[in-house]
Amino acid sequence: MTEKPTDNPAHLATILDSVADGVFTVDDEMRITWFNRAAEEITGFTRAEALGQRCCEIFRSSVCFSACPVREAMTGGADVINREVDILDRDNREIPISISASVLRDEAGRPVGGVETFRDLSRLRALQREVEKKYTFHDLVSRHPAMRRLFDVLPDVAASGATVLLHGESGSGKELFARALHDLSPRRGGPLVTVNCGALPETLLEAEIFGAKKGAYTGAVADRPGRLEQAEKGTLFLDEIGDLPLSLQVKLLRVLENREYQPLGGRRARIADVRFIAASHRDLEAMVAEGTFRRDLFFRVNVVKLSIPPLRERREDIPLLLDMALDRFNRAYGKKLRGFTPDALRLLLDHDYPGNVRELLNLVERGVILGRSERLAAELFSEVASAGAPLAPPAPTAEPLDEVLRRHGGNQTRAARELGINRTTLWRRLKKAHRA
Repeated sequence: MTEKPTDNPAHLATILDSVADGVFTVDDEMRITWFNRAAEEITGFTRAEALGQRCCEIFRSSVCFSACPVREAMTGGADVINREVDILDRDNREIPISISASVLRDEAGRPVGGVETFRDLSRLRALQREVEKKYTFHDLVSRHPAMRRLFDVLPDVAASGATVLLHGESGSGKELFARALHDLSPRRGGPLVTVNCGALPETLLEAEIFGAKKGAYTGAVADRPGRLEQAEKGTLFLDEIGDLPLSLQVKLLRVLENREYQPLGGRRARIADVRFIAASHRDLEAMVAEGTFRRDLFFRVNVVKLSIPPLRERREDIPLLLDMALDRFNRAYGKKLRGFTPDALRLLLDHDYPGNVRELLNLVERGVILGRSERLAAELFSEVASAGAPLAPPAPTAEPLDEVLRRHGGNQTRAARELGINRTTLWRRLKKAHRA
């Protein structure tokens, strides 16, 4: 009978040596019994050096003793597909690889070892870094044409010292633009000080911005420097300036016109050596027409206006932002999650993100905190999302809310952050749930 080419060990060896992926086999003691040419090139070890060695001696990965793909396939009987790990090559360089592993069986179907194929991801990772670098500008990430045009003008705007108005929806990244403008400006050596104009009542906000002298109001037991003083030689970022009361708009206008301001309860004017950046999600021109925002102040803050498009209008940025967020929170929480499952990715790519970039970051952070497998699954986002529909908060039933609170020791701030809602919303839902 004529021998088939596939029955010839030499022919099989030639085939295995011609493929681009690394291939090796192990016996039931995890000793290497075959090692192809690509495996030699990726690891730096020759076939002669590898044969007979335990695979952990050649691949030297952190998963070798905790989550070895070959051992997992041999023990559980199920294939391992495209698992990404890092190994050390012969010269102790870290090499990212993608692994698939299966049980190796004899002609009778009995398990006799394992087989693993692996692919070098170094070039892919380098390409990813190149793409990230190309589309990243001072912590701002985008490939959208409108955002790229903003990136192009930012250095000139920053160098000018002119007052800048950043317009965009909440969560669109106005704070990051303010930081970039400061870092690119001649004032980069000074502080960047932020004040949220909608966060405090009028009396406290005045003291927060302009400062207060001792005795200026009940509780003012000492002189209190304001944000203007704190921002000396630097930049003052007036976030949500559209929420500034009309009475304080007059005082801010004075600062912008002649750089003079007076602390609350003070008798002498001070000079502000400060660059101003303002931001708002409101339509300030419409507010001027309504009489809720001063026209003269509008013209003072609107010297250079930069409009930031919402995330739903630049959907091509979502994959970039998801990768950036996963990398950031992996490092922040000491994890090594490799990405998203197809269902989770489809869910996140289809979402409209009414909360913009901030919402995306919150979702990924929560997923990284709660994730237990190497890829973030759709189930991690099921409480706040459904496929093809906008993200929605979880139903206000008592048991899940109480469970989240218990996990965080009763801390409502951390519990609300996990649920993707604010503390007030959490309190209302707890109240409603316990009434039911």
